Amino acid sequence: MTTAQLTLTDLIKDPRLLLAFGFGSGLSPKAPGTFGTLAAVPFVFFLQACPLYVYALVLLIGFVVGVYLCEHASKVMGVHDHGGIVWDEFIGLWLTMLAVPQGWPWLLAGFVLFRLFDIAKPWPIGWLDKKVSGGFGIMIDDVLAGVYAWLILQLAAFYLA
Repeated sequence: MTTAQLTLTDLIKDPRLLLAFGFGSGLSPKAPGTFGTLAAVPFVFFLQACPLYVYALVLLIGFVVGVYLCEHASKVMGVHDHGGIVWDEFIGLWLTMLAVPQGWPWLLAGFVLFRLFDIAKPWPIGWLDKKVSGGFGIMIDDVLAGVYAWLILQLAAFYLA
């Protein structure tokens, strides 16, 4: 099955696919990862309004649930890390923005940095992307891209904020 064959109706019939495909954002024919990351943005505002421990707990639960969701979607699609599976982008962006100052400039910087690391896949992100399979493999490269982006934002916040 390809994303061209999937419809929003198909996703609604299987809530696991609906989440894995980022509420339909992963159905985008071009740049589904970027559209998936965009779909994660509104949640950042909610998460940043929560106490840090709640934000961290949502991240942890989102990662664990994401491993399951991505594994399921991968099996349905018959492809490891199908481009339309974007729950990993949600978690990657949320991780990027953890304990980062609020505001559009910070969110824009986090978005760009996360996408940069997710696309460029510097070591060991690219290695993990190729060597680790299953739902965990789909999630872990985006988590590490989020960690890289988070580190840069934390340094920027320390020196600029």
